[in-house]
Amino acid sequence: MNLSEKTFDYCADHTTRNGALLAELERETQLRTLNPQMLSGPYQGMLLRFISLMIRPRRILEIGTFTGYAALCLAEGLPADGLLHTIEINDEMEGLIRKYINRSGLSAHIRLHIGDAAGIIPALEEVFDLVFLDAGKMDYPLHYELALAKTRPGGFIMADNVLWDGKVAGSDEKDETARALRIFNDFVQNDPRVENILLPVRDGLMLIRKLPETPQAA
Repeated sequence: MNLSEKTFDYCADHTTRNGALLAELERETQLRTLNPQMLSGPYQGMLLRFISLMIRPRRILEIGTFTGYAALCLAEGLPADGLLHTIEINDEMEGLIRKYINRSGLSAHIRLHIGDAAGIIPALEEVFDLVFLDAGKMDYPLHYELALAKTRPGGFIMADNVLWDGKVAGSDEKDETARALRIFNDFVQNDPRVENILLPVRDGLMLIRKLPETPQAA
């Protein structure tokens, strides 16, 4: 075990545990899906929950539901009139997602959309306070633009997996996804509409804040 693994394990051991329902969802994801590593997991899930609790967003957009773990964590920060829209392209996940949403006590605050985010996002008549990008990495530039257009000034976008197992920070050009994420990260870094911070949490989490609109000159 190297130092970074020891450090992560220490951090995880000193982080409040998620509840029994999320633990059950994690186990079922491990058993029933081909890529269970796509799950946010307890440590990142608690971070997402804390961010949502701090921001207290009325409207959240999640692009890439998978089995619903992150959605349940993010939804805990919603106020009484809050709503989370979550989009999953794989219709085979719908039954599992709805099972845990219905058991969570948060079903009135979560709206699941099955289909292509590129068609769904423009049809949503919402202004979002918080967005979580976690779908296909090749689609991040498109999803980012669609989400940014519907994010309020001062609102936040989070992009997951932007370090891609450390490959994005390296010089290996063989990994197509790493190349695409490197381009995406560079684009966000130079986007004058936002400010951002890249956190080396799990597989890399980029926090992006949409800057307030600049008043027009008289």
